[in-house]
Amino acid sequence: MTLTGSAPRRAATIVVRGIAAHPWTYAVAIGTSAVFGVSVVAVSRVLGWATDEVVVPALAGSAQARDRIWLAGLALLAVAVTLAVSVAGRRIFAGMGFAQIQADHRTRVTRQYLRLPMSWHKQHPTGQLLSNASADVEASTGVFNPLPFALGVVVMLAVAAVGLLGTDVWLALAALVVVPLALVANFVFQRRMAPAVGHAQELRAGVADVAHESFEGALLVKALGTEEREAARFAARARELRDANVRVGVVRAFFDPVIDVLPSLGTLLVLVVGAVQVAAGRIGTGDVVAAAYLLTLLAVPVRAFGWVLGELPRALVGYDRIARVVDARGALPAGTTRWTPPPGGARVELRDVSLAVPGPRGPVELLHGVDLDVAPGRVVAVVGPTGSGKSTLVSLVGRLSDPTTGSVHVDGTDLRDVVPADLSRHVAFVSQSTFVFEDTVRGNVTLADADDPQAPSDDAVWEALRAAHVDDVVRALPGGLDAPLGERGANLSGGQRQRLALARALVRDPRVLVLDDATSAVDPRVEQAILRGLRDDRAGSPTVLLVAYRMSSVLLADEVVHVESGRVVDRGSHVELLARDDGYRALATAYEEESARRAADGVEELDDDPQPVPAGEDAR
Repeated sequence: MTLTGSAPRRAATIVVRGIAAHPWTYAVAIGTSAVFGVSVVAVSRVLGWATDEVVVPALAGSAQARDRIWLAGLALLAVAVTLAVSVAGRRIFAGMGFAQIQADHRTRVTRQYLRLPMSWHKQHPTGQLLSNASADVEASTGVFNPLPFALGVVVMLAVAAVGLLGTDVWLALAALVVVPLALVANFVFQRRMAPAVGHAQELRAGVADVAHESFEGALLVKALGTEEREAARFAARARELRDANVRVGVVRAFFDPVIDVLPSLGTLLVLVVGAVQVAAGRIGTGDVVAAAYLLTLLAVPVRAFGWVLGELPRALVGYDRIARVVDARGALPAGTTRWTPPPGGARVELRDVSLAVPGPRGPVELLHGVDLDVAPGRVVAVVGPTGSGKSTLVSLVGRLSDPTTGSVHVDGTDLRDVVPADLSRHVAFVSQSTFVFEDTVRGNVTLADADDPQAPSDDAVWEALRAAHVDDVVRALPGGLDAPLGERGANLSGGQRQRLALARALVRDPRVLVLDDATSAVDPRVEQAILRGLRDDRAGSPTVLLVAYRMSSVLLADEVVHVESGRVVDRGSHVELLARDDGYRALATAYEEESARRAADGVEELDDDPQPVPAGEDAR
């Protein structure tokens, strides 16, 4: 999508791509605009004919001319009706094309957001991403609204030039001198406008980013009383944007009047040259009237042409900004191998896996030569100190990113080869940071539309809620599965939101379940009940990888993997690691001491509100 070459070439590429995306819509829009242009010229020619053949002779007393007045009026009426119909057609189809191209760009940007890995998202602020999908898309497509009108002006100028040249060369030159003057004005305008618009678009993204941070951190801002600081921070960015927009407006304030005055100057020049030519007997009075009237009619169309020229710098900047998103590298390539595992857990293997991410001083290795083999149906706890690489390791199993070297396999198939739909269907990843949509309970668990034939049944939803020990909470809500949840699940407690997210994963009946500290806000007793249910020896139990911080959770695992500094330093049962792994023994002791301290202080991590809160009230 990236543009190359000079500014005129890049601008032409934007126009050609937009028209090519919806050729039939723009064929009609440009066609009706061309009819409009021909009709405008026809009005001037009919007016000139009526002046020479009807009006002037009738005023001189010609009875024959007076008898033809109705014919002149009929001709003017026919042209006027054609003009009106062409204006309506141009506006309707130009608006359709403009809206379609905007929708195309927004869809491409948001689809790319979904394809790009989390590592890319972590490097780009949310406010900037919002700006790419809104303000930048609007900027890149603003040129398409007046474009059919401007192209109609080109047809109009071509037809007018032919007619005027057929009448008198000097009159034609006087009338058409506005065209090169407009192009020169636009060249100067482009050079000054592009930097100003680019700076303004960057600041728009900055303002959106600050606003998004303030909204996301509303609880923190309120709790710590930093409203004034946030208001001042936003106001400073808003003032910068205001000043940048003023600079853009000042540049445009010089350009627009120049475009507006050109037709008037052309009209004066036509009258001067026409008077000389009429006096010399080379042309008639009607020819001068037709040329002058044509330039009067050209005032609005030429302004539309100037509108297109004025939008081009902004369109180039907006297009370049969304092109950086659409052309971003790092999207995980989709596999082509179907994976339909049998009931029960799948085998998970990490073979000599290493992962490096870009850093300010070069690549930073997060994982080093990790080898791990998890048997089907096993519950494996991954433990280690903060920053050891636990979350990074389990995220590879959900294919949130791909390893730099090595490979991750499920049932012997490389994750990179698996069809994405099969992977998301059979491998469920639940993180500590739970997101709840502003939707019903059913919609949040199934993540499907109500009329989707492939959506899980209500019985399956209730079974998943029961397995996550949140079914009683849902039954207590007004409406049950149809109960609306507030923004980000504000009418649920933190533990309830985490259990709802767990039910969202379980309803898919996954073969592999990855829990990245996904029960940190859940009452320890409820957490143990959930984990016991997951490790039952019943048929169909998934393979579970659990990032754990509580010894009560670790003790329920079949096996423990100790990770430190991006390496697996040991693995085995809890008892085995206590006996031979000094690092694990220290970690386990710290976990137990922290749990005991919290229990003694009465601040053990519990569901902060075990009862559902009425919709609209913030339980946070």
